[in-house]
Amino acid sequence: MAGSREYPSAPIAGVGAVVIEDASILLVRRAQPPLLGEWSIPGGAVELGETLEEAIAREVREETGLAIVPISILKTFDRIERGANGGVRFHFILVDFLCSLEAGQKSPRAASDVSAVQWAPIEILRHRKEFILPEWTRAVIEQGWIRLQELGTPIPSSGIVLPT
Repeated sequence: MAGSREYPSAPIAGVGAVVIEDASILLVRRAQPPLLGEWSIPGGAVELGETLEEAIAREVREETGLAIVPISILKTFDRIERGANGGVRFHFILVDFLCSLEAGQKSPRAASDVSAVQWAPIEILRHRKEFILPEWTRAVIEQGWIRLQELGTPIPSSGIVLPT
């Protein structure tokens, strides 16, 4: 990679994958900063010469061993974190995609820069501390549920509302 992710000289383009299967969301536990030790959706930095779609497919494969297909963009946003000195410690321009699994895929395994990977039932996100997610992650998961409904994909009867 040409520059440092921490205290970069320019923003870094990144991608995230909202993969929903059988009323569960694919989550990874980060093994590197930022978000070290926290649960999030799979994703990472776009490499030079790579399209956004290629990047999200590669990142999910590297982190979970699963093959996915990007369906649509859910959200684009900045994630800026300042260090103790006030300087920009991290600055990512993120594009989150709704994705589907390729046929025959289901069993993830932690790889690359994640320490764990798990299918988390949407209902459990409300009650289990190990799956506390940042507000922006919860919001994009909700957007994924809504988009699935718009596309005509069946939504479980438990609904789509996640706690704030």
